[in-house]
Amino acid sequence: MNDVPAIETAVPAPALPTAPAAENGSDERRGYRPGYEIAAERILEYIAEKGLEVGARLPTEIDLAQMLGTSRAVVREAVKILSALGRVRAHKGRGLFVEDDEGMLITSRWGGFFRPVDLDHVLMLFEFRRVQEMSASSLAATRATPSELRIIEVAVEQCRHGFVHHQVDVFNQADDDFHTAVSVASHNTFLVSAVRDARRLQRQSSAIGIHNTLGENTELAVEEHEAIYRAIRDGRPEEAAQATAAHLDRTLEDYRREIQRRLFG
Repeated sequence: MNDVPAIETAVPAPALPTAPAAENGSDERRGYRPGYEIAAERILEYIAEKGLEVGARLPTEIDLAQMLGTSRAVVREAVKILSALGRVRAHKGRGLFVEDDEGMLITSRWGGFFRPVDLDHVLMLFEFRRVQEMSASSLAATRATPSELRIIEVAVEQCRHGFVHHQVDVFNQADDDFHTAVSVASHNTFLVSAVRDARRLQRQSSAIGIHNTLGENTELAVEEHEAIYRAIRDGRPEEAAQATAAHLDRTLEDYRREIQRRLFG
């Protein structure tokens, strides 16, 4: 995944939106943003605007760099990110293609591409998550089996471990495990699918750079997970739903502040 091959076959394509100037500098009014983040966003916008489907070929790295007004090195880093997200795939000697990764694009359900650092998109995603996960936790409080409760509890413990020991990957995996386990305990396949897809989309914001460290409110997240778990364990559906809403509302504010900081300084 770290060695995305150079793409040799040129494919003519309409121009992409030009990236903001100064890859290595910073605009004092808008604040600094790494060039690869901006390039990744522009490539996603290009895919969405052209209505490219899974398997469609993208322009070469050289062409993308020219279209974006940036360097090939920056484009290569953007491609690595998008490859890790499952949004594109590089085939050695063949080129760069739109990829799906088991529903990553999910265009038929969401009606377009999620823009990971677009504040409006992040807000809508959290509104969606709030509805789905409040329902999931409420149902889990009346349906969770002892083994499912244990899985949720272990995820809470792992979140705490990751926070205490400053292990970002451990915390992030446990966070994902927690929300997935709660949805599974709802015993509703549709909620499990909805929660999984929304989490996939949120991870794109994380991967492109919005939230890839343990922030100042990570300890709060651990405590919020604990509150959700206790309500589910004790069979209190309304309390579980409200604890979930409080957790997601607070997390959204963290995302909102970080996006605004990156975009406007």
